[in-house]
Amino acid sequence: MSHESPPGTRRDYSLTGPEAAHALQNGLASATWYQTPVPRKRLKELMQRRDGPALRDTALWLLGLALSGFAGYWFWGSWACVPFFFVYGVFYGTASNARWHETGHGTAFKTRWMNDVVYQLASFMVMFEPHVWRWSHARHHTDTIIVGRDPEIVEQRPPSLSLMVLKLFGLPQLVNTARSVARHAAGQLTADEKTFIPPSEWSKVYTTARVWSAIYLLTLAAALYLHSFLPLMLIGLPSLYGGWLSYMFGLSQHVGLAEDTLDHRSNCRTIYMNPLLRFLYLNMNYHLEHHMFPMVPYYALPQLHEAVREDCPPPYPSLFAAFKEIIPVVIQQRRDPTYFIRRPVRQAPPCEARSESEALAD
Repeated sequence: MSHESPPGTRRDYSLTGPEAAHALQNGLASATWYQTPVPRKRLKELMQRRDGPALRDTALWLLGLALSGFAGYWFWGSWACVPFFFVYGVFYGTASNARWHETGHGTAFKTRWMNDVVYQLASFMVMFEPHVWRWSHARHHTDTIIVGRDPEIVEQRPPSLSLMVLKLFGLPQLVNTARSVARHAAGQLTADEKTFIPPSEWSKVYTTARVWSAIYLLTLAAALYLHSFLPLMLIGLPSLYGGWLSYMFGLSQHVGLAEDTLDHRSNCRTIYMNPLLRFLYLNMNYHLEHHMFPMVPYYALPQLHEAVREDCPPPYPSLFAAFKEIIPVVIQQRRDPTYFIRRPVRQAPPCEARSESEALAD
């Protein structure tokens, strides 16, 4: 049964605080994770990278951006532009997140420079500094949802509902990126960043921040010169008005599940989605499988899912079904930050929500 949190239950999610030291002491940092046994030959087949699927999906993405962006420009000044900018925003602010992610892993294309080009473009669109987030995401996979180690925990406990609403519109991301880019352009890194970004990459972080600053300043100058928001509607603002779906995808991955576990079956969700959402998300709805075997390309994740599903919790039938679980848990965690969903494995009883302290007492 849930309860009010006793004093001191709020944890320190920074990467330089006491939780980071506890993770090291408890063997949770850079540890060995559980993996479902998959025959070596089959896994090798699934890990094969190809240029074809990513070239197709990238071409469709860029075509969607070009057509919707042009239509938004063509109908600018009338209400007819609204649906086109809605589509453009989703391609820009949501689909770019999945492209950033997959090319950052280096698994989308077989050809390295293709991964690098799309990674740089998508990183700019989603406002993720490429050299910072490449190393941040590597840590996320090494120490997934380990408090004090993972820099990409989407919602800390207890969650703030007002902050979550702002995140839906990308405002915290805008503020954080603006501060970060300004700091990096000035040649400075935070103490947290220095824990996961190698010194050899620092100069690249600074250079990219300066290039980004120039692009945004030129876009703003064009808007002022033309006395029009149109340049900003095409560059920059789509990250805000089109990123809402990306944030919902992000919430569905880990929020409400266990912290400080070395089993991705306990802290990741797999959710069945329709073909359109899977295209925008590049199959990251198979998120448990992706974390368990991160070197399997996105286009092979459905096959990987079939190979491991008997050893994993049952998938959620839809994004709606996942949020029917997530929303009540988020509300409960405001009163009890230790509350979480314990996912069933194999033929276990239906999943139950419980406190981590209760689970540890078993």
